[in-house]
Parts: sequence; structure tokens; C-alpha cells
Amino acid sequence: MARRTASALATISVVAASMMFTAHSASAGLVTHCVGSGGAVTVPNDLLVPAGESCSLEGTTVTGNVLVSAGANLVISDGTVNGEVRVAADGYLDTTGTRVDGQVVLAPGGFGASLKSSSTGRVVLEPRGSAQAEGFLFVEDASAIDGDLTAGTGEISVTDSEITGSVSTSGAYFTDLHGTFVDGSLSVLNNATGSVVCGSTVQGRATFAGSRGGVQLGPNGTLDTCASGGYFARDVSISNTSGGRTTLDDNIINGRLQLSANTPAAEVADNNRIRGGVSGEHTAPGVAGATAADTRGTAGQRAQARASAAEAAVAAKGAARL
Repeated sequence: MARRTASALATISVVAASMMFTAHSASAGLVTHCVGSGGAVTVPNDLLVPAGESCSLEGTTVTGNVLVSAGANLVISDGTVNGEVRVAADGYLDTTGTRVDGQVVLAPGGFGASLKSSSTGRVVLEPRGSAQAEGFLFVEDASAIDGDLTAGTGEISVTDSEITGSVSTSGAYFTDLHGTFVDGSLSVLNNATGSVVCGSTVQGRATFAGSRGGVQLGPNGTLDTCASGGYFARDVSISNTSGGRTTLDDNIINGRLQLSANTPAAEVADNNRIRGGVSGEHTAPGVAGATAADTRGTAGQRAQARASAAEAAVAAKGAARL
């Protein structure tokens, strides 16, 4: 399935020559600092990746919370975090086959987070505020978010995954769901380049408002390629969308489709099955254009550049002295 980023996000390789764990006393208890790579050990307290450093863990259990400091990288494979993970400005988190029992929070200006075949509590991308960079969140490969996904910035893409709560984005770059189950509601507000929902299920009400660049529900749109439409168990509302086409194709809406003040008017195909009927201005489908891949995000390129910089820093430092 095509993605709107220019290239697929690759796991960042930030592995140092060895692992350096140092416990420090503090009023809040012990904190383990991670610089380099670690294996199947148990960290009996909180974990900190220091500012500008990189940590790679495989099969590691962290019994406390994790903080990825400013400019730091944390890559976890087949690991467990019993607490939460917080990622500071310009920090990066990459998990594969990993369980995070608590929430994952990307602070304003956070570089991004990639969750593959992983499970977490709720996920929050805080608004970027005065930060220049847009963060990103990729959730894919049968990942699960046990709670809400909330974002106030960035490129949000969820593929072949499950969210037990609701999805709410406001002021993001885009919000895309491919082959995803959302047990709550879906709210996409003021996204810079719109939203795509394909082959997904949304159990609660779905609201799209103020998006620039259009909204695509199902195939035959202009934002992305998709194999099938979605199932919406409640009402779907699309309003005040501009700067691109709004298209609905091959969807089941077990409620009402409400359309208002979209420029141009929404295009609703005859193959949509809408139990509650359609209200508001709409037209028959036009001719679908090519996907504008060059305008659909830069997270892939930014991640690759980050990987190169991290590898160079590790090579310059050499082996850790333990």
C-alpha cells in the first residue's frame, strides 16, 4: 500500500560499540543512563538517554519510566517498558516488537516516533509551539495503542494497527489511517494537507473540519492509493475543507453523511452505502488525478538524514570504556 511520505521509514541504526549503564543517585531514586547498545537485561529503575546521545536496546526490560533527552535517539527491539516513554525536543523513538505499558509522549519539537509491531498506552504528540520542526508518528505492522491517540502537529500515519480509544488531531500536517481499527471516535481538524482513511473501521463519530488539501475516504481519490473504502459505525461530518478534492468511494456509513462548506463540493460515488442519507452539497465523482507524492511529507528523508548523523557520531566516539 502506498504511503504519502517520499520513502518508507527505515529503522534508525544508532548502535554504539558497547553499552554503558551508570546509576546516579537522585531524590527521585536511581536513574540508569544509556549510551550505546544493550541486550537482554533488566533495568531496575528509570532509564535516561542523555542529550545528544544514542541508545539501542534488544530484549531489554525497563521497570521504570524512560526519558529520551533533547537530540537523543532510542531504538528498542523486543523490549518491555513498564512505565511511560517521554521524548524531548529533537528526540527520536523507534520500537519494534516492544511493549510500553504507559503512555508515549512526544514533546514540542520532538523529531518523531516509529512504532512497529509494538503496543503502548495512549500516544500524545504535543503541539509544536515555537519549534520549527514538525514531528511525526508512524504506527504500523499490527501495533496497538491501548488508549487515545492525540496530536497537535506532524505527520500522523497508522497502518494495519488497532487503537482502543479515539483519534484526535488538530493542526497536524496530515492524518492517515490504512487498514486500522479505531474503537472510539475520529476527529481531524485543520490538517494542512488533509486526511486519508482507507480499509479502516471507525466505531464512533468521524469528523473532518477545516482541512486544507482535501479529504479522501476510500479509493479513487487524489491524495493516496487505496484498495478499499472504510466502515463508519456512526455519522460522518466533513466541513470547511479547501485546497483539494474531497472524495468518498466504496464506504459503508451506518449513520448520516453531513457535508458543509467544502470547496470544491464533496464528490460522493454511488457505490457508497449510507444508511442515514446525505445532507449538504455534493457532486458525482470527477476524474481522479495522480497522487501528489512530492507534497505529502518529508519524514522519510528527515529520518534518513538523522540516521547518517547518528552513525557518524557513534563512529567518532568509538567503544565505550566500561
